[in-house]
Amino acid sequence: MRNALIPVVTILGFQSGLLLGGAVITETIFAWPGVASLVVESIFNSDFPVVQAAVAVFALLIVLANLLTDITVAWLDPKIRFSS
Repeated sequence: MRNALIPVVTILGFQSGLLLGGAVITETIFAWPGVASLVVESIFNSDFPVVQAAVAVFALLIVLANLLTDITVAWLDPKIRFSS
């Protein structure tokens, strides 16, 4: 069971980045208030500090999701070890 979960965890981890990217499109099309629509509105208004902060937060979330994915895969697969 643990060996079968490794590809599933990997795909779920990488899909989190696409989920954040899809939030921009979804919030813009349906006019839902959210961070992604704030970023789009800030781009149109040339509010660069808000855009920089939002990009930094999105990047941090993607890095944390990838880190959590790598740690989970290392926990699932006994052949992967952190020490040499």
